[in-house]
Amino acid sequence: MPKDYQKLEQFQLPDGFRGRSALVVQLWWLVQSTLFAMSPQFMYSWRVMLLRLFGAKVGEGVIIRPSVRMTYPWKVKIGNHVWIGDHAELYSLGEIEIGDDVVISQKSYLCAATHDYSKPSFDMMDKKITIEDQAWLATDVFIAPGVTIGRGALIGARSSVFSDMPEGMICVGSPAKITRKR
Repeated sequence: MPKDYQKLEQFQLPDGFRGRSALVVQLWWLVQSTLFAMSPQFMYSWRVMLLRLFGAKVGEGVIIRPSVRMTYPWKVKIGNHVWIGDHAELYSLGEIEIGDDVVISQKSYLCAATHDYSKPSFDMMDKKITIEDQAWLATDVFIAPGVTIGRGALIGARSSVFSDMPEGMICVGSPAKITRKR
C-alpha cells in the first residue's frame, strides 16, 4: 500500500485561525477589491484608514499602493514611514510586523503561514514574519514563514529568504545569502 502524503479531505482549518468571523473576512475582501484597490494612487491616508478600520495597526506617514494585497489586516502591524510598493502581497494568515522606515518594493511576497507536510491532514501553521526598522526588500522578494529581517538589512531583487537575515547586511539569491555590509 503506498504512503499517503496528503489526504486533503482530512484538512481542517484550526478554530479561530482567521482571527475574525467569516463575514468580516468576506467584507474585508470585498472592500479590498473595490474601495482599496480602485482608490487613486495619491489616496494613501484613505487606504491606511481602511486598514485601521479592519484592525491593522498602521503608523504615521505610511505609503501603501492601491494594488497591495493583504489577507487579514488585523494580523498586520506597520510602523511609521513605511513604503509598500505595487502588487506587494502580505499573505497575513499569521502575524506580520513591519518596523519603521521600511521599504517593501513592488511584487514582494510575505508569506506568514504554511502547511505541515509531515501530516496527511496538511495542517495549517502560522509563523510570524518580522521586518525590523530600516530594512529594504527590493523588487519581487519572497519572505518565508517565521523569518526575521534584521534592522537595516537589504534583500536584493528576486531573492528568496527562508531563514533570518542579520542587521545591516546585503543579502541576495535563492536562497538569500549574505554578500556584504550595507
